Amino acid sequence: MLKPSQRVPNLRFPLLKGGEFDLEKTSPEKFDLVVFYRGLHCRFCISHLQELKNLMDDYAKNGVTIYAVSADEKERAEEFAAKVDVPAVHFGYQLDLKIAREWGLYISSGRGKTSIGVVEPDYFNEPGMFLIKPDKTLYYGQVQTMPFARPPFQDLLWAIRFSNEKNYPPRGLYQGAL
Repeated sequence: MLKPSQRVPNLRFPLLKGGEFDLEKTSPEKFDLVVFYRGLHCRFCISHLQELKNLMDDYAKNGVTIYAVSADEKERAEEFAAKVDVPAVHFGYQLDLKIAREWGLYISSGRGKTSIGVVEPDYFNEPGMFLIKPDKTLYYGQVQTMPFARPPFQDLLWAIRFSNEKNYPPRGLYQGAL
């Protein structure tokens, strides 16, 4: 399990706009926000990431760079990004599911066509969101076993503002006896 204030595993994946995301080489002002989504087959992923449409300027003003990635191949990721239609998000693809597990993400097996008529891949990650500080330590982490009931990006933005203004420490650090 990832722990707050501890270094996160390295993360690398190709980006749709070219090049590669390599967490070790990013230099956000305050945070990298990595959103792991299920893939093109997930209507909840599409609507969740569409919430960012009117929030990207606010995230940027608060020093946050946003990346979204799934295990989908490039063509599916391109179709997904087009449906989401938030060009300021850096979309990636071909997330290695072994790396997804290192990040604590749950893995599901495909069950055929979804309600939007897209076939699920054989295996894919369930959702997760992580705020990573410039020193590559975890500030905030959230994982899910299901595609629905995700934290709204507006709420996360409020929390980032609060954290930035108050220099609020990461929580969940206690590792001693209970």
